[in-house]
Amino acid sequence: MSRTEIAPAGGVALWRQIADAIRLDIIGGKLESGDKLAGELSLAERFGVNRHTVRRALAVLEEEGVLRAEHGRGTFVAEARRLSYPIGRRTRFSEGLAGQVRQRSSQLLSSKIERATARLAEALAVKLGTRLLRQETVSFADGRPLARATGWFPEARFAGFDAAYVETGSVTAALKRYGIEDYSRGSTRISARHATTEEAQALKLAPGAVVLVSDAVDLDAEGVPIHAMLTRFPADRMELVV
Repeated sequence: MSRTEIAPAGGVALWRQIADAIRLDIIGGKLESGDKLAGELSLAERFGVNRHTVRRALAVLEEEGVLRAEHGRGTFVAEARRLSYPIGRRTRFSEGLAGQVRQRSSQLLSSKIERATARLAEALAVKLGTRLLRQETVSFADGRPLARATGWFPEARFAGFDAAYVETGSVTAALKRYGIEDYSRGSTRISARHATTEEAQALKLAPGAVVLVSDAVDLDAEGVPIHAMLTRFPADRMELVV
């Protein structure tokens, strides 16, 4: 096993860096479902830290469900398979996961009216301060939370959209009630970062887990922006395919 020195970086705790390195080994295919991890002593030597630091990293990954510890046998990769979510001209959560999961659902966490900031005004082609409906949701696949999203809709065009979403359980189905039979993706920006405390709770992640962030805008058939959305996906459960 090659030695990998871990040093404090940007205030990120050593145990968190080790947890991220193990996650990357799984995501990158170096470790598969059922593979046994090296022992704590070997991992401590690999990362240049003490066993207590390694033990904390493993405990976090076990709590998150990435690893499982078997008494007397060691620590194993619990789940290495990730779902593929295509990002293209027609991006739909239900269609993107078709054939990969048995059941999909969503939940509205909250909704409120807020004024468009400069960034949202530009994204939705509205005036600064325009009233927007802000909607907080979480989506599930086979009972596991896979997406935590914040969406913004111009209120003048989509008054009552939150109620339509609750009734239909789908943004696509709710949009049809407003005469939008189809829509397309105008832009998508993807980044990665550590989950916030709220995101970790909503997605049932351990502290320090990494999320993929999709910052997107959807357009109607005439090319008018209808929806801006910031979606966070657990990096070890999902891969975004562009």
